[in-house]
Amino acid sequence: MRLVPLVLLLVLVYLLGVPLYHWTKIEKVDAAPTGDRPGDQPGTNFLIVGSDKADDLTDAQREALDTPERGGTNTDTIIVLHTGSGGRTMMSIPRDTLVDVPGGGTQMINAAFASGGAPLLVQRVEALTGIHIDHYVELGFGSVINTVDAFGGVEICPKQDMKDPMARLDIKKGCQEVDGITALAYSRSRHVTALSDLDRVARQREVISAIGDEALSPWTFVNPLRYWQINDAATGAILIDEGMNPLDLGRFALAMTGKSQTCTMPNLNAPSDPNRIIADPDRAPALFNAIIDDSKVPRSACTPTGRVIN
Repeated sequence: MRLVPLVLLLVLVYLLGVPLYHWTKIEKVDAAPTGDRPGDQPGTNFLIVGSDKADDLTDAQREALDTPERGGTNTDTIIVLHTGSGGRTMMSIPRDTLVDVPGGGTQMINAAFASGGAPLLVQRVEALTGIHIDHYVELGFGSVINTVDAFGGVEICPKQDMKDPMARLDIKKGCQEVDGITALAYSRSRHVTALSDLDRVARQREVISAIGDEALSPWTFVNPLRYWQINDAATGAILIDEGMNPLDLGRFALAMTGKSQTCTMPNLNAPSDPNRIIADPDRAPALFNAIIDDSKVPRSACTPTGRVIN
């Protein structure tokens, strides 16, 4: 019985020491934009960006994805994750959203990431929404694939058969366990369903939520090898802002694993180009303001694709 306190102490040290060790391995980026920004707001807002970074993949993974080594200059995942007294909200901003880019005219919002990296993307998200971004987290291909595989797979529930050669995806309708390569392909596919990118962002949130559900499993914490592998995978291909500390990263992890209200920014087809979208001037402010005020998000403003549900 005298050994019990020692064993418990060693377990606690391991549970705290593993993520702190991996914290030292995470690459950091200056994500703070210049110029005027929204003031501090209640709650915490994380900007989650999925980049096409693939230089950390194995040869087999690159072959499966048919992608060369690259450092990550494009994004098709832009999500504002808000946590606070008003609850957790995960809001996708489709990459086809038109915004004004300083010196570049009107462009898709992902062009800001391609041309100016994290600082310009944060600036454009803040200008579009009025939401102050507190922290920035960028996920590469390897982070998604390896984290899913460390969990032994995650459950996804496609609503139709999906065969998309461009995304290297071929799955049947219905809930199923998939590996990391398939989960990434599922979240990136945009050539199968009717609403293209608007359907894709909903699948991206589905995969993120599925990873969060797996993280809450008691098996994550009682199996030392699994716990190490998950921490190693999750931190192996991410970038965070220079202002984030271990406690902030822990809050981010908790926000990712918690139940969130998931939405796409209310949107319309752009008058100038039906293949692009704009924030709906009538409906988007209700969602933006609820996040800004840390209040409950109106259900009518929070739909999977950002379109009106009749």
